[in-house]
This record gives sequence, C-alpha cells and structure tokens, in this order.
Amino acid sequence: MEGWRIFATALLGAGGLLLVLLTMAKVRDRTGKPGPTAMAGSVAVTLLALLCLLTATVLAAPVAWGAVVVVGGAAAVLTLVG
Repeated sequence: MEGWRIFATALLGAGGLLLVLLTMAKVRDRTGKPGPTAMAGSVAVTLLALLCLLTATVLAAPVAWGAVVVVGGAAAVLTLVG
C-alpha cells in the first residue's frame, strides 16, 4: 500500500470522526432522544468506514484527496459555526 493512501485515510478518519460526533450532537439537540442519535451515529460511522476503506484500496489519488478536502472543510465549517 502506498504511503499517500495511509496518510489520506488517516486524515479522512480524523476529520470524519469529528463529523460523526458533530452529527450526533446536532441530532441530540434537535430530538432530545437517544434512539435517533444512535441511528445517526451508526449511519455516519458506516459511511465513514466505507469511504476510508475505498480510500485505502481503490480510489484514485485526486478523488481520495478531494474527499479528504471535503470532509476536512465540512468539519472545520461545522466546528466554527456550531
């Protein structure tokens, strides 16, 4: 496995984990119930794991780095706005 894939997957995982936590916090604030919060968290973690797996194995370099930029940008914006 190439080094850039490992680095991109690590960055994607870190930014994605922050997005998962922010998503769960927003759902909890809006609903106040643990059920929808857990559902949102499980969906977000599943999508993040799938994206990390694809980044580590088959995605082309521009697509993988584009995903890293999008996830990192979204995490930064949601952190600053929220």
